[in-house]
Amino acid sequence: MQTVSKVYIIGIGYKPFDKKALEAINRADVILASRRLLEVFERYDEFETVRDKVRVLSNIEETTAYMRDRYKEETIVLLASGDPLFSGIGRRVINELGKGAVEIFPELSSIQVAFSKIKEAWDDAFLMSLHGGPDPEKRRRLPYEITDIPFLLQSHNKIAILTDRENNPAAIAKEIVQSSSFLLHPSSFTMYVCERLGYPEEKVTEGNPEEIARMSFSEPNVVIIKTRVDIPQSAAGSQYETKQPETEGRGPETGFFFGLAEDDIAHSRGLITKDEARAVTIHKLRLPRCGVLWDIGAGSGSVSIEAARLCPALRVFAVEKDKEQLDNIKRNRVRFNVPNIELIEGPALESLESLPAPDRVFIGGSGGQLEGLVRRIGERMLSGIIVLNAATIETLHDAVHHFEIAGFITEISQVSISRSKIVNGRMHMSALNPVFIITGRKN
Repeated sequence: MQTVSKVYIIGIGYKPFDKKALEAINRADVILASRRLLEVFERYDEFETVRDKVRVLSNIEETTAYMRDRYKEETIVLLASGDPLFSGIGRRVINELGKGAVEIFPELSSIQVAFSKIKEAWDDAFLMSLHGGPDPEKRRRLPYEITDIPFLLQSHNKIAILTDRENNPAAIAKEIVQSSSFLLHPSSFTMYVCERLGYPEEKVTEGNPEEIARMSFSEPNVVIIKTRVDIPQSAAGSQYETKQPETEGRGPETGFFFGLAEDDIAHSRGLITKDEARAVTIHKLRLPRCGVLWDIGAGSGSVSIEAARLCPALRVFAVEKDKEQLDNIKRNRVRFNVPNIELIEGPALESLESLPAPDRVFIGGSGGQLEGLVRRIGERMLSGIIVLNAATIETLHDAVHHFEIAGFITEISQVSISRSKIVNGRMHMSALNPVFIITGRKN
């Protein structure tokens, strides 16, 4: 039986190699390293004896291509930074080659080392990576972005961040300072920047966001943000008034998968799909377990939030151009723990070109571009369902017309909602404006 070669991913940076990792290095035909990790590896005692095996590759695509082509014929060691499975290359290699072809020897993660430097426990911290890669054109999409940090700080008193050149400590600090209108004052937070951990020149800088925003730091570095006081769920000075559910469950604040109330969701000026209409809309969408949903004119993101919670493997693209509404979506995305929502900022029609083809589409707002939107959706969607909610007869007429021209089989539902209210101590029913829900199907 032919022996199956493996790729050994070995974390380096802080400790000497253990026995098994050292055996793999000595047995390797080739040792792959980035330029930065070569600099780290050169400080190890074992480097001189294996230096002829070292091959420096310039980027992750070149590295994975080399391993994919050679791992069955060569014993390959791949050097990684810290723990390869904490926002590292380990996941990528396993996805490429399969678990059976990979063995991992983790090191301490830089996050773990950073907390040891500031002498803080980290079992209660929110951990995130903003390390999207060095090439702006090939940056991987991250679950959370730098603009999400102010919203995360409303729910977490301690956050640790892997940074990169673009998402650097000063940029993170500026994001917090600029968001002070709906967050605690920047002086309420302490930031720690841990530079070049494991190198002889490692350094830890402590300051508030206003101070850190004026500084520059060497790479690589890790940022830890700590709140000086406990932040309640509704931050002081917040422009939002939201009801706080008492149960806990899948998201940080709910014990159920479906049925968020309007008061649960951050929104502005009453601009939100009403509860009952949202329930019918989700039903008409017949959401798949996985695939792609476009929420166009997402507003507060109420439909996106419900869909993402119901189907965590579904990729939800919330398309919105209004800055206030985008802030609402960001806050809701963090609050309900739905990183499978990706925000797309800009006018709807122009924003669709870069998105993957949809399986489902909800149009909450068209910005006066309904005809062009439906035509483009019809071109991109091979099969699937599109749903639009209309408040007026004119929009209903236009939607049905455009749906049919685009090749959708169309049906209409009218939802008339009345809600109870107390008048002079007695219960009455108060009617809301009816909503037309137009559904188009393409098989």
